[in-house]
Amino acid sequence: MISTYIQKALARARYEMLPEDGSCYGEIPGCEGVYATGETVEACRHELSETLEDWILFRVSKGLPIPMLDGVQIKVEEVAFA
Repeated sequence: MISTYIQKALARARYEMLPEDGSCYGEIPGCEGVYATGETVEACRHELSETLEDWILFRVSKGLPIPMLDGVQIKVEEVAFA
């Protein structure tokens, strides 16, 4: 489920080459605050993937909702232990 979510999110990513230094900037629409930079598009995509993974884990740890992307949703439910 998480890997499918990451794949869907990365498919939505937008990349832009920065004229100042030629590096690449990437962000994922719908995942507020998930952005990265890299020397190449490939490096940026790698950093973006890691940032997204950290973002997901942070939101899960804090009980924050994770937005649905292209029909894929990560839903964490609390389980009561007896």
